[in-house]
Amino acid sequence: QVQLVQSGGGLVQAGGSLRLSCAASGRTFSNYVMAWFRQAPGKERDFVADTSRSGSWTSYADAVKGRFTISRDNAKNTVYLQMDSLKPEDTAVYYCAAGTVASAQAAPYESWGQGTQVTVSS
Repeated sequence: QVQLVQSGGGLVQAGGSLRLSCAASGRTFSNYVMAWFRQAPGKERDFVADTSRSGSWTSYADAVKGRFTISRDNAKNTVYLQMDSLKPEDTAVYYCAAGTVASAQAAPYESWGQGTQVTVSS
């Protein structure tokens, strides 16, 4: 399995921006579909975005479409989530995930980052 280490996150006011990073090691990064999920207190882990092995296609949850951007740099073994126009309802712990198939469900993903808190104040 690939190991994932996240960075970024924190506290931001509504309307602000944050960027999350997820660095991979241990296996060939470009072999993996990469995704971001988030989990708010008392709720299930929800799909946010994913990107193909090359980064040529991406998909987003409706709740973040037009505000969040997923990207990857295979030379740096890193996937990013740029979050703009943040809203209080974006508050959650965010997780990156690696898998061999793209899915909006958490189960198919093989490896997970440690999670990072994003808090958006109103």
